[in-house]
Amino acid sequence: MSLDPQCAAIIARASAADGSPLDEADHHRARKAYEAATVAYRHTNGDLDSVEDRTISGPDGNDIFIRIYTPVSASKSLGVTIFFHGGGWVIGSLNSHDHMCRYLAQGGDCIVVAVDYRLAPEHKFPAGLEDCITATHWAAANAESFGGDPSRLAVAGDSAGGNLAAAVAIDVRDAPKGVALRLQLLIYPAVDFTADTASKAENAEGYLLTRQATETYADLYLPNREARNNPRASPQLASHHTELPRAWIQTAAFDPLRDEGRIYAETLAKAGVQVEYKCYAGMVHGFARMGALVDQAVVALDHAAGAIRSAFER
Repeated sequence: MSLDPQCAAIIARASAADGSPLDEADHHRARKAYEAATVAYRHTNGDLDSVEDRTISGPDGNDIFIRIYTPVSASKSLGVTIFFHGGGWVIGSLNSHDHMCRYLAQGGDCIVVAVDYRLAPEHKFPAGLEDCITATHWAAANAESFGGDPSRLAVAGDSAGGNLAAAVAIDVRDAPKGVALRLQLLIYPAVDFTADTASKAENAEGYLLTRQATETYADLYLPNREARNNPRASPQLASHHTELPRAWIQTAAFDPLRDEGRIYAETLAKAGVQVEYKCYAGMVHGFARMGALVDQAVVALDHAAGAIRSAFER
């Protein structure tokens, strides 16, 4: 298996510019670099019916900013996908993943509610997760007010956002007044802070996300080393994975996190969860955000949108 030429070109440009934003030691500079990269990665999208920014109340008296994407659709009541952006729980924003959310709303024929959860290190775990849980319950309770169907809900996210989506799915399953989810869409998710996998060794350096970066971001996000064993931080370590929603899990071949996604898919399947899993050959971590430069990014988003449509049509 060889690295995709389009991904190789991005890596070469990152190397010439002193490395990937994910390897920037200062998280403030990393945030700026990550947002700047979005300009090059952003693919074109079709028109939506509306895009609305709102603020909802957070679990600690904080404000949570959300963005609601509504597609042009013949349906008067649409399924709702709550989306959590990637960025190692430290970087990323509504804007860095805006083009992905637009694409999923249009292709999935669903409303997407993107969540601007609190970031580390200013807000350590579980602050960001609690924001995502709160936003999911808010979307379920208020779906009808923005044209959504509360009986057709999904959670989605890439990388750190995939971690949060998986953790939210488990949390709402166990909540006294749980939210019934139809799908968890996990795009190259980080699901086990204790994992020591082959892909972490094989792809430790040279493919945008390094193993060292995963360690740095884990330390920024979590309050201490012991928290790596907390099932709310590492969904793979949950006591059981039964009665979770259908899962669509996507990974990249040249990604330190590849095996975490694969193993989580196997864990869910063994627990009786319906799972679809695909590893994209030649791809690197973060490729789904690179639609303007990487052809397979749009292919992966088409697959994700198809999974959303399928889940909501059932």
